[in-house]
Amino acid sequence: MSARLRSSSTLWSVYEHLAMGVGLGTLALLCLAWLPLATALRPVLPRAWGSSLGRMAIMRGFQCYMGVLRLLCACRFDVEAMDALREQGPMVIVANHPSLLDAVLITSRLPHAVCVMKADVMDNPLLGAGARLAGYVRNDTPLHVVLRCREALRGGTQVVIFPESTRTVGYPANLLNPLSRTAALIASRASVPVQTLLIEFSSPYLGKGWPLWRPPSLPLTCRIRLGQRFDARLDPRALTAELEAHLRAELAHPRTS
Repeated sequence: MSARLRSSSTLWSVYEHLAMGVGLGTLALLCLAWLPLATALRPVLPRAWGSSLGRMAIMRGFQCYMGVLRLLCACRFDVEAMDALREQGPMVIVANHPSLLDAVLITSRLPHAVCVMKADVMDNPLLGAGARLAGYVRNDTPLHVVLRCREALRGGTQVVIFPESTRTVGYPANLLNPLSRTAALIASRASVPVQTLLIEFSSPYLGKGWPLWRPPSLPLTCRIRLGQRFDARLDPRALTAELEAHLRAELAHPRTS
């Protein structure tokens, strides 16, 4: 390798580390800025008002965050396809889960989204206050999740759930973990359709097993496209099998350039 190439490679590596720091730092600052307000507003606002405000604040905050990633961190996002879902009423939205960024990308486009979140994320001092204000659902017992999500759907929201239960293990070689039946049960109990999303990354950045402080390989590109919509009248077991088959088939043909 020539001296010029080595120098260029070193400079790019430095940039990747700086971009990682800018990205993580921006997200932390946004969460810290919203934390005291979310904490103060939750006990005084009516629940419906607080949840609506919380979801809108999350959407706008994450849009700002993605703008920083686009401008300074060589990230390219093609996620506008989700805009078509905004006014289509209550539904369960399911997606594959390759990265920690997945929920950020989805909620940045959907003002009525209520996420099902792991208990440790809801308990996180940086993220929990905003999630609780927005009315997100704590993923503890299956019965609690189904009942809370049914309540949220009846209130006009769109429930977002990653039915793999954790980030995809071995992404991108492994397309999908086996799916739980929770999403199908929620849709069945609430009598709403299930809309699939396909998330495709150019890199396994922030995937399962990726250390938080390991920089990405830039440029980082991501596309989220709409998949098939399923009728919830199917038996939950059969619906889960169809969801998994559809996601696997679509993810086998990625469209991220």
